[in-house]
Amino acid sequence: MRKPLAALILLGTLLLAACGEPEPVRIGFLGGLSDRNTDVGDAGRNGVILAVEQWNREGGIQGRPIELIARDDAQKAETAARAAAELGQARVEAVIGPFTSAMAAAAVPVLARSDTLLISPTLSAMAFYAKDDNLVRINRSTRDNAGDYARMLYQRGQRRVAVAYDTRNRVFSESWLEEFRRAFTSSGGAIVAEAAYDSQPDTDFAQVVRRLLRNDPDGLLYIAGAIDVARLAQQSRRQAPRLPIAASEWAASEQLTELGGSLVEGLLILQNYNRYDESPRYVAFRDAFAQRFQRLPGYSAVAAYDAATVLFTALSRRQRGDSVKAAVLKYGPYQGLQQQISFDAFGDTTRQAFFTEIQQGRFVLVR
Repeated sequence: MRKPLAALILLGTLLLAACGEPEPVRIGFLGGLSDRNTDVGDAGRNGVILAVEQWNREGGIQGRPIELIARDDAQKAETAARAAAELGQARVEAVIGPFTSAMAAAAVPVLARSDTLLISPTLSAMAFYAKDDNLVRINRSTRDNAGDYARMLYQRGQRRVAVAYDTRNRVFSESWLEEFRRAFTSSGGAIVAEAAYDSQPDTDFAQVVRRLLRNDPDGLLYIAGAIDVARLAQQSRRQAPRLPIAASEWAASEQLTELGGSLVEGLLILQNYNRYDESPRYVAFRDAFAQRFQRLPGYSAVAAYDAATVLFTALSRRQRGDSVKAAVLKYGPYQGLQQQISFDAFGDTTRQAFFTEIQQGRFVLVR
């Protein structure tokens, strides 16, 4: 009787397992959640969390719940590589992130070993453009963004611009500067000073601005995160209060106005979404985000939510034999919060962008 009894026990165990919860779809997240410039990573993670919760309420992906495994890159290459390895070992389907080019340079090759796709909400450096690799990008390129800045500053009468840039995110900042230089000089403008610096808590931003002012510029441009731009703006207002200031899209988070206050008034900055959009889709997202996290979404939250929408939709349509990247490229276009998202064969896309100027603590659209 022992064999029939054992068989019945085994059968009962299998039936219970079959009736249990389905295996979750594991999704990785990689972003800067500690150290400096955590505003971008925190907001991005919140955008993904909201998407996960909404999809799970609707049944997940093909009936399987989504499980988010988040890792912090701490804006350090070695930490990003280690976190990427952990996500690969966790056998996630894909990773949403990272949010800066320096961290992508560390993470992409690590996750390539396990053939794990990264879908980045914000990467734009030309080093990742038109590459057949394990990376898909939701954002425009630095060529697009920096070219728009060059034209906008020239139209505003600036001909001699001085630029400060953070080398801690060198892959992005140097790519952005090179694309700006090409577009600005071709229009007849000139970059009269360049000040590279390594962002640290004790960076002497007064000295950085003094270097920019030596050759009598008619405008100042900062390629840096929100914390640094707020500090650079402070020194700019002290040393050259009448000079117009602008900052690359990297700094376009709420932290810029919170930290900069009146010192960033008049600053020109590009946004990769229209924060004043009143379409039903965006308003529903904005209100849900505000209710869940007690603050309005910023650019990284919007882009991360779009990245999650693309990934989850592709996985829900995926057929047997499709790799994750093949599914992402094959089953679009995808409806993002404010636009349709389509990818070329390399996983690159275009994105609408909107110039804003800070007025009375708000990002006001430039018409």
